[in-house]
Amino acid sequence: MAPSLPTTVPTALPTPLPTLLFDMVAAKGDAPFLWRKVGDGQFEPMTYAEVGHAVSCLGKALIQRGVQPGDRVVLVSENRPEWLIADFAIMAAGAITVPAYITNTVDDHAHILSNCGARVAIVSTAALAERLLPAAVRASLDFVVAMEVPSTVPQELSVVGWSDLVATGATLDGPERVRSPEVNLDHLACLIYTSGTGGRPKGVMLSHRNLMANIVGARAVVDELNAWGGTPEGGDVFLSFLPLSHAFEHTAGQCLPLAMGAQIYYAGGADTLSQDMAVVRPTLMVAVPRLFEVLHSRILAGVKRASPTKRWLFEKTLSIGTKRYADASSLSLLERVLDPLLSRLVRAKVRERFGGRLRALVSGGAPLNVEIGVAFHALGLPIYQGYGQTEASPIVSCNRPGRVKMHSVGPVLPGVELTIAEDGEILVRGELVMQGYWGDQNATETTLRDGWLHTGDIGVVDADGCIQITDRKKDIIVISGGDNIAPARVEGLLTLEPEIAQAMVHGDKRPYLVAILVADEEVLRRAREEEDPASAVRKALSAAVERVNKRLSQVERVRSFIVADEPFTVDNGLMTPTMKIRRHMVRGQYLSRLEALYEARKAA
Repeated sequence: MAPSLPTTVPTALPTPLPTLLFDMVAAKGDAPFLWRKVGDGQFEPMTYAEVGHAVSCLGKALIQRGVQPGDRVVLVSENRPEWLIADFAIMAAGAITVPAYITNTVDDHAHILSNCGARVAIVSTAALAERLLPAAVRASLDFVVAMEVPSTVPQELSVVGWSDLVATGATLDGPERVRSPEVNLDHLACLIYTSGTGGRPKGVMLSHRNLMANIVGARAVVDELNAWGGTPEGGDVFLSFLPLSHAFEHTAGQCLPLAMGAQIYYAGGADTLSQDMAVVRPTLMVAVPRLFEVLHSRILAGVKRASPTKRWLFEKTLSIGTKRYADASSLSLLERVLDPLLSRLVRAKVRERFGGRLRALVSGGAPLNVEIGVAFHALGLPIYQGYGQTEASPIVSCNRPGRVKMHSVGPVLPGVELTIAEDGEILVRGELVMQGYWGDQNATETTLRDGWLHTGDIGVVDADGCIQITDRKKDIIVISGGDNIAPARVEGLLTLEPEIAQAMVHGDKRPYLVAILVADEEVLRRAREEEDPASAVRKALSAAVERVNKRLSQVERVRSFIVADEPFTVDNGLMTPTMKIRRHMVRGQYLSRLEALYEARKAA
């Protein structure tokens, strides 16, 4: 095992999460905290005091209805103020929050409810209740809290309205902070189920100590950002977009802003994200690489429609910015003169599309394509790529202002110890590491050994202490010749080509790589104008693959491909809610066609 990276021990950990909330309520009072979207470009605030009162009322009502310390309460809701209120009310009552994705099927909900032994569930809309309630009947829940009570409720199930429950809590005597003084740092705060890219999701047990350790480490990174560029007037504003049921948004998009006394706006959805950014004007935002890929494509599409002069200005901005990122001293005198001018003419307009106040976009959840990350930096939108896992609460490392290395995920957070095992696997240790998997001792013992979290990721640490992730240990493809291939690298290069929207390579125990490709919408549009649209799509994709193969080694080259029947999406089950490809699902859907590629080449 390689020597461990030095670890910086953070200051003493704060109190458990409910106490943190009530302390911030006392400190911030009538300052705005959570902003609900109420119309086209319109948001309505809830103050810290209002949120604290709602948490207290709901927590008391849950206790009155029999919720005991340690009970598991499943939470199914889109991002909205009630998500945070429900989460903290559950914890203030001494219970454990179990977030569930709004994309879950009835069977998905049934698995989680059964696996964690939940007694209660909270659901937001009637549409989401349609998939939760049948699972709740199967699991024999005590009751379900519905923010929007559905018109039809199974007779076997008790469903109570959110508003009624909060109103009841307001009439109950008891301490304003509910049971939170009895909750200590070692109590479980939540069970977050992994999104399941490779199979059935497991419940990751995170204590208040785990989450607070991660918040302390993340806050130290924000302090570095403040020291680098100053603090924004009026404090930080977050735009919450990723699902709060995902560990990244739960910590970085909810708990961290609370600890900072910041404001959180809840985006209306993917379709309105650009509009929401312009209205909210966030200062900090966390997102996944897929979002940056989409935004990058939209920017380039807009440039193609622009006048020749605007295209030249954009390309020059990108060129000089990329060169400055690599080595600012390499800029010529003319480029140094042009750079500030281009900042006013081009970068300012690009930044304005994102609200004009962004001081950091934090990318996590999957590897960020280096060229896309550099392009955003060149255009004046700083992306700080981080790395983590649900099992680590979840943030392990992050790039820092003034020393961004886009091909890396930065140095570890304060309080985190990291080492590289002999086989290249990244191991992590510290108070952020989970307590284990709920009800799965075998998986826990496999993943947690001698205090080290075995991440399943392969990587190296450079001389500056920055971590470079090369691949998932279990995703590495070993072709029949014995060569190890990192699929993420090949797929990343493929999706950089404008013709390819999504890609997944296949070839484990086979002689070479083949791929499943999703064509870009523009390719499909042009193909529809041709006499043979399918052939036109294949021709465009073939040209893209040929260009990529010239940049790859012999063993990495894609020898053949199939065109996917449809894009990989959350709705069709081929992507996780955080937009990572479910490899086993994609492979299963297209396996016969993939195998046919090998047979066809063998016959030829």
